[in-house]
Order: sequence, then C-alpha cells, then structure tokens
Amino acid sequence: MSSAYLTEQEMASLVEAIRTAESHSSGEIRVHIDANTDTDNAKKAFSVFQTLCMNKTAERNAVLFHVNFEQKYLTIIGDEGIHHKVHQSFWDRVHDEITAEFAHGHYADGLKKGILKTGLELKKYFPLKGENINELPDEITFS
Repeated sequence: MSSAYLTEQEMASLVEAIRTAESHSSGEIRVHIDANTDTDNAKKAFSVFQTLCMNKTAERNAVLFHVNFEQKYLTIIGDEGIHHKVHQSFWDRVHDEITAEFAHGHYADGLKKGILKTGLELKKYFPLKGENINELPDEITFS
C-alpha cells in the first residue's frame, strides 16, 4: 500500500532505517500510517499499539510512530520498558523534531531521523545480549 505523503522508495528507506535502528538493540520500532478520520488520534494510536502486539515484547521496549498525515497528527508511544529509561522529555524532543520536518514537507526525512534517534536510545538501554531476535515485523502498516 502506498501513501500520498511517502513514495514507495521513501517507505522502503524507512523500513531500512527501522532495521538499522533495531540492529544493535533488542528494541522494536514500527511505523503506522493512519488515514482514519477519528478525532482521538492518541486513543487510536494506543489501539494500534496493542493490535500490533507491541506491548508483548520481551523487554517491553517497542516504539510506535503513529502518523495521520491528513490530520497533521503524530503520536509516539514507547512501551513501559523504554519509556522508564528515556522519560517523556525524550519523546517530546523527537516529536518536535519530526513535526518540524513535516512542516517543511520532509515527511520521510523527519520519520527517518526520529527512528534513528530512537534506535540510539534503544541501543544505550537495551544493547544486544546474543542473537538479535526480530520480535515484530519491520514493515510499515496502514489503516
């Protein structure tokens, strides 16, 4: 599936960024693009987080970037394991950096920078200890 805001090549680049960000930690990152017209985007993001089983990783260190381009809304959800390490201020900074890129029409670049920055935090707090098991798919999901 494609998006009016991201080309197929940009989406492939985001999947590659997810793989890179996950390569040195046990953390999991997902991007979900939502075209839903619901006004409660935060509630929808939490529902997607659960539907994608992101709250079931071994170390509770999954991160969801939930984007509704039409409503100009970005929600970032870090599960309790990573959230307790980086705190809300980290998510606020990443959110602000991504939305600043979005304001200039740099959708893929904004998400990519946020994904890679999150990957560095995951590496810091959840470094690999042996085999890197990919608990969740890296593909971008849509609704």
